Amino acid sequence: MESRLRTSAAVLLLGPRQVGKTTLARHVVDELSSRATYLDLERPADQRRLADADAYLRARGPSLTVLDEVHRVPDLFAVLRGVIDENRRQGFRNGQFLLLGSASLDLMRLSSESLAGRVSHIDLAGVAVDEAASAGIEPETVWVRGGFPDSLTAPDDATSQTWREDLIRSYLERDIPMFAPRVPAESLRRLWTMLAHNSGGLLNASRLASGLGVSSPTVDRYVDLLSDLYLVRRLRPFHPNVGKRVTKSPKVHVRDSGLLHALLGLESLDDVLGHPSAGPSWESFVVEQVIMGAGPAYQPHHYRTATGDEVDLVLVRGGRPHVAIEVKRASDATVGAGFRRAIADLGVRNAFVVRPDVGGEAHTLGPGVTSIGVTELVSRLRGP
Repeated sequence: MESRLRTSAAVLLLGPRQVGKTTLARHVVDELSSRATYLDLERPADQRRLADADAYLRARGPSLTVLDEVHRVPDLFAVLRGVIDENRRQGFRNGQFLLLGSASLDLMRLSSESLAGRVSHIDLAGVAVDEAASAGIEPETVWVRGGFPDSLTAPDDATSQTWREDLIRSYLERDIPMFAPRVPAESLRRLWTMLAHNSGGLLNASRLASGLGVSSPTVDRYVDLLSDLYLVRRLRPFHPNVGKRVTKSPKVHVRDSGLLHALLGLESLDDVLGHPSAGPSWESFVVEQVIMGAGPAYQPHHYRTATGDEVDLVLVRGGRPHVAIEVKRASDATVGAGFRRAIADLGVRNAFVVRPDVGGEAHTLGPGVTSIGVTELVSRLRGP
């Protein structure tokens, strides 16, 4: 983030609530001391400071201004453009604003419309398995509790579960009414829970609509909202030019495994392992961890043919697939014929069967396919 601030006039830091955006921003403010100001746009006092936002922000001069919960004041983006351009004319080009928000779609649209060429975007996800390992936290704990820092570092599973249940309630009672006032919170919770039961499954809007008693377009709108809030991920299919019929439906993953388990009432590792959704949960967990490790240079997709040949995660760069991932819960995982045919379709040279870390060191399962623990793969993708 500090690197982006050195090269961009504004940085927009996006991610779910309670993931650590404010903590990170306050660290930057503390580092810069008197040359930075932090405003929380949920606080009435800070809202009053921006009653005449143009005058207040212009008076700040050559210093960083952090605007937390910026999605609450969408009209501010038009003001920021004028302030940024005036500061640039005065020789203060970069590191002017750090903007924090919890809803991606509207903020991306507003920033693209008003701050084109002036803003850099960063998505902040939860704690990754390699980061947790450096703090002595086992990957199974990250899987069960998820990547929200307060959930992950809770003193016991029950406290962690309560924290996640409170976060879910906060989303339903506070965020949903703000971002989508016409969406019934209970309907959204039911959909969220249905997606948790089959996380990583192909999106079947008509089946979900039947279960909810709503229309398919309504389900699509609800899934879009959950995606916009960083709660689920639409993993779109990759379409190579191989002359095969390929599934066109996206997969939908619940992004944080801890929230997935809280939605299903699963508190401990034993609870998770004994539940029918353990396999889908593990797949979603690994997919999110690998995407975090790969970073924004790669676009994530899935691949599935009409005959069932499948790759759980394809990492694409420059329009070409570079990495293929098959997720297995068994530590002694093997490679199926469908996965081999799928990676041949994709022309991928780097294929991995990702399993729990207890399966030992990475080893070859055949030409171009490596069995590897999730923590080791994330570390490899992240690089030095």
